[in-house]
Amino acid sequence: MKKLLTLIALAGIFSVTLAQTAAAPTTAATPAPAEAAAAAPTAQQNRMVSCNKEAGAKNLAGDPRKAFMKSCLSGETGQTAQQNRMVSCNKAAGEKALKGDPRKAFMKTCLSGDTAAAPITQQSKMTSCNAEATAKALKGDERKAFMSTCLKG
Repeated sequence: MKKLLTLIALAGIFSVTLAQTAAAPTTAATPAPAEAAAAAPTAQQNRMVSCNKEAGAKNLAGDPRKAFMKSCLSGETGQTAQQNRMVSCNKAAGEKALKGDPRKAFMKTCLSGDTAAAPITQQSKMTSCNAEATAKALKGDERKAFMSTCLKG
């Protein structure tokens, strides 16, 4: 199929080149608009070339290639799994009203596809317990006891 398409494209280019050479006058003149339009590939021809290259890069053959070429030439653009994941993660982050670093961390874990919650690190525990102790205005032994129980739990 790929060889056939290549041969058809080459035959078309060759015939257009021969037609232009045979029809070209011996004196230099500006080409007619119809000749200029025939020489420039159409949008559909450009699409055919790009779809054909993409199908070749994906090593598609047979029915999968036909299906791919049909959807590619018709201009259908389905979203990739990563794009779908981005949409859903973005929506979830918006519903949770996350902003800044928490949003960035959430998006990173969501987009990586990790379904299990990331384990809480000792450093993040320390940060949250410290903030909680500061909010409660704990000092001295009370703070030590609170931090000890908070970090263990």
